Amino acid sequence: MSPTGSSRAGDAETEERLNRAFHALGDTVRRAIIARLSRGPATVNELAEPFGITVQAVSRHIHVLEEGGLVTRTRDAQRRPAHLNPGALEELTGWIDGYRLAHERSFRALDGVLAGLQDPAQRTPAPEKNER
Repeated sequence: MSPTGSSRAGDAETEERLNRAFHALGDTVRRAIIARLSRGPATVNELAEPFGITVQAVSRHIHVLEEGGLVTRTRDAQRRPAHLNPGALEELTGWIDGYRLAHERSFRALDGVLAGLQDPAQRTPAPEKNER
């Protein structure tokens, strides 16, 4: 679904990609791996060093990140370094920005209404009541 509330049939694929990516980012270890990969490629062993978990567990986390499209792996002789996929992060931030901009427009409109209520020059006087 888009920030405007419309949903197109072609968006189903995009929506599934976003779901996988947000699912992958739902874990603190995976977010830390993304932060580390933002500084450059790393092997599973290198990624496992700061965590108190096994290399196999880190490998599973990398697999989830790959399924989310956030990480790719290459082969370099015996090494298989993981790389951040910046295009996937750009897609996520673009999706978030669409909602942020829609809400900012609403808040600016609300600010205008509130400013009109606070400015006495813009208020219309209340009708006088005839007292009898």
